[in-house]
Amino acid sequence: MRRFLSVTFLACFFAVSIVSTWANEPRKIDDGGLGSTTSRDWPWWRGPQRNGVAAADQQPPLHWSDTENVLWKTAIPGRGHSSPTIVGDQIFLLTAEQERLSQSVICYHRETGKQLWQTEVHHGEFNPSNAKANDKSTFANSTVACDGERIFANFLHDGAIYTTALDLNGKQLWQEKITDYVLHQGFASSPAVYHHLVIVSADNKGTGAIAALERTTGKVVWKNERPKLPNYTSPIILNVAGREQLIFSGCNLVTSFDPLTGKTIWEINGSTEECVTSTVTDGQLIYTSGGYPRNHLSAVHADGSGKVAWENGSRVYVPSMLMKDGYLYAMLDAGVATCWKSDTGKEMWKQRIGGAFTASPVLVGDNIYATSEAGKTVIFKASPEGYSEIAENQLGEDAFATPTICGGRIYMRAATTIDGKRQESLYCLGDKK
Repeated sequence: MRRFLSVTFLACFFAVSIVSTWANEPRKIDDGGLGSTTSRDWPWWRGPQRNGVAAADQQPPLHWSDTENVLWKTAIPGRGHSSPTIVGDQIFLLTAEQERLSQSVICYHRETGKQLWQTEVHHGEFNPSNAKANDKSTFANSTVACDGERIFANFLHDGAIYTTALDLNGKQLWQEKITDYVLHQGFASSPAVYHHLVIVSADNKGTGAIAALERTTGKVVWKNERPKLPNYTSPIILNVAGREQLIFSGCNLVTSFDPLTGKTIWEINGSTEECVTSTVTDGQLIYTSGGYPRNHLSAVHADGSGKVAWENGSRVYVPSMLMKDGYLYAMLDAGVATCWKSDTGKEMWKQRIGGAFTASPVLVGDNIYATSEAGKTVIFKASPEGYSEIAENQLGEDAFATPTICGGRIYMRAATTIDGKRQESLYCLGDKK
């Protein structure tokens, strides 16, 4: 009997040890092309497929408030528009604390919201030149990318753009200066993980660049100069027209690069000078938009023909668009939800929601979640038949970061005023039922 108990104990001990070891192993992510992760992960800007589409296997809540369906809430020091990046049991985001002159990466526990660590990446004056930035901008706008072993963060600091890699415990592995940067509106480009590379961009009036670095060492693999114009788009890799392409819009151009080599596949004059949104695709066309010096939305053939399928003057300047079943959905900056037929540009419907929008909408199944700068989230159907609102929810007093939706939960960065001071918080929203 004692021998049986001993064997049973040892078996249980080794089983627990194996599970514990697996849980602490770096989480491997297939980062080739569009990326492949579990439905519980949101490893970089715009999610696993880089298109703002969340997995529909676990339905997030439809209703919430500052008290309803809040699983946890934790304070964020400083200010930023970085969206939560989630891999395994960790949540990563950027923040900038003006009083401490500190720009950092913070890690929270996914299930409890407890802060696990905070690593300062830069210290000192963010903007010693005192160049005027957009009032809505911060010095922590970019969203973190995580490859399962490393965290990649972009910051504008002291007149230059830097990409920094940390391990999952917050230890700095490397840091690389990408280019000097002339501040205009701000800096918002997020890194893109692709195979062995992390790809970053920094368009500006001075020495704009787009570059690919080795994820393990930070060594520059390729680097291309860009026009000396301000622009804010992030590099997006899409499988379109039969191949993987790095699509980049802005500086009056729409450009396709080979993401592994940096060689230009095709380029056309189009888009506008300043763009913010991230490109989406239906597999053949790509959809780009801009807002300065003119409002412009275009559908471009990605086969190198240079043909523009259609275009219009809608102002989809900051919130990125969504694609579903042959229809393109957008939340215009001025609070107007719109649906177009993606191949022809025919407007199917338009509905005024009200308010101003900076965060990008997120698609979950047939539902679109769109959050305004005032913290109001409207949920409506992704249907060409007409606007159909499902719910309207208020959280905090303002929200600029795009919500992250995965694993049946919503992770939202919002702010309230406490004792006369603005306080950002990270909320985890889930159905308590």
